[in-house]
Amino acid sequence: MRSECINYGYSYESQLPVGRLVVQLADKAQVCTQRSWKRPYGVGLLVGGLDESGAHLYYNCPSGNYFEYQAFAIGSRSQAAKTYLERRFENFTDSSRGSLLKDALFALRETLQGEKLTSTNCTVAVVGVGEAFHILDKETIQGLINEFELAGEEEAPATTTDAAADAKPAVPEAGAPTDEGAAPMDI
Repeated sequence: MRSECINYGYSYESQLPVGRLVVQLADKAQVCTQRSWKRPYGVGLLVGGLDESGAHLYYNCPSGNYFEYQAFAIGSRSQAAKTYLERRFENFTDSSRGSLLKDALFALRETLQGEKLTSTNCTVAVVGVGEAFHILDKETIQGLINEFELAGEEEAPATTTDAAADAKPAVPEAGAPTDEGAAPMDI
């Protein structure tokens, strides 16, 4: 992928759009599904990037399909993280950088079974407008983890009292549009 971006920049004197890079990657994966002597790729990829049109997050399937998301998780036990992200994704556009990092770490924590989230078992990378791609150091990650764990301990008693009030099923208003069948994280 890096060489594709370099070649495109050399040929066209501009940066390769993230969507075009993902299409090229998907085409390579899809060819393997059409040939009987080739084995399909067995790995899905999350490709995040920033171009002239903004930030993008793509999921590239081993079959050659690709989808753009605002938030997504792949891997073992990723369903818990997806559920968390689906509940919170509407707030992401108005969130600060720190709050987005905490949401990402909390979604990651949801996937752990019997393990504690620490800076030694996770890595966080950041890319954004005016911020080049970089990987956060372990101390910064551990500080963020400690912040939301302390905040979670303070909020825990308050949320248990509100659980009975939230348990009532929400009844949509008459004539209100429903989003049945729409994937909440799709753009």
